[in-house]
Order: sequence, then structure tokens, then C-alpha cells
Amino acid sequence: MPETMFNNLTGKLLVAMPGIGDPRFENSVIFMCAHSDEGSMGLIINQVSHDIQVRDVFEQLGINPTDMMAPLPVHFGGPVELGRGFVLHSVDYEADSASMAVSPTYSMTASRDILSDIALGGGPRERLLCLGYSGWGPGQLEREIVENGWLTVDPTPEIVFDVPNAQKWDASVRSIGVSPALLSGEAGRA
Repeated sequence: MPETMFNNLTGKLLVAMPGIGDPRFENSVIFMCAHSDEGSMGLIINQVSHDIQVRDVFEQLGINPTDMMAPLPVHFGGPVELGRGFVLHSVDYEADSASMAVSPTYSMTASRDILSDIALGGGPRERLLCLGYSGWGPGQLEREIVENGWLTVDPTPEIVFDVPNAQKWDASVRSIGVSPALLSGEAGRA
């Protein structure tokens, strides 16, 4: 499948279409952190882990949070490398070479330093902590999009950081002027 059929999806949202066929991604909204000829990587931003709390993560890393730390849910970022943590955040924070600018509005950091700063009541103003990530090999994501598995949407900080998790899927679809009730899982051919 030619790469030219798709723009770079880095910094976009992938919204799971009804009937995606994989229960791990049902009603998921994924923030795309990287998309290239070598593959793609993103973080699910609307599924919170009910088994793991942020204090569990800090305890495992030997980080002692202060009372100044704001509440921080742990999101299920995807089924790949579930023991690895990522923080999707606003660009007001940078951890040397550990932060990756995803767009002019968003960065991603995968280091212990950002978690230590958050535990002390600092770190980025807006942030999502994710364990695991969603990944695709070369051409795999493009095939899934052609097969009507995903809708691509421009993110807003409100959708990414402020909208309650249970409402992010609807908000993402509505952001492009589409009623979620009108979406179909059927791929069409003209």
C-alpha cells in the first residue's frame, strides 16, 4: 500500500470505528505519537486501568509522592509492553533527551524523572500517565484504516486532557461534525 495515500498521522487521534473486531480497542481513542514507514505508535487516552493505581507505579519505582501531587489515573495505553510507562503531556515540561515533541501542543516522556516531578507536585500542567502502548508494523495501520477500522481526527487539548474518559469517543467523533449514531462498521467500495 503506497505511503502517499496517508498523511503522517503523528499528533492525530485514531477513533475506533464500531465493529473494529478487537475488544481491546472497542470505543478507543488513541493519540498517535509516531507514524512512519517503519510503523506506528500511539497511546489509548480513554481507558483507565482499574487494577493499577498511580501509587502502585510510584511504589514499584521507589518514588514517594507528596500530598501536593494532583490525582493521576493510570491509563491502559495499549497491549504492547504493559510494564512500560509513558506520559502524554503539554509542552510546558521537558525532561532533557527523554521528552519527544509530538506536535507544537503535545509531548511524550518515558522517564522516571517526569514521574518524580509529578509526585512532588510539579511536572507538566496537563498530563496522562499510560502503561503500555498501541503499536503497528509497517503498513498495518494504513490497512486497518482502509478496512474502516479507524477514523482520524485532529486532537484538541480539551478532548485529550479534560473530557471525561467515558465521553472522549463521542467528543472525538462529534469534533468532526458527525453523530456517533451514524457510524457504521461496514467498509464501503465505490
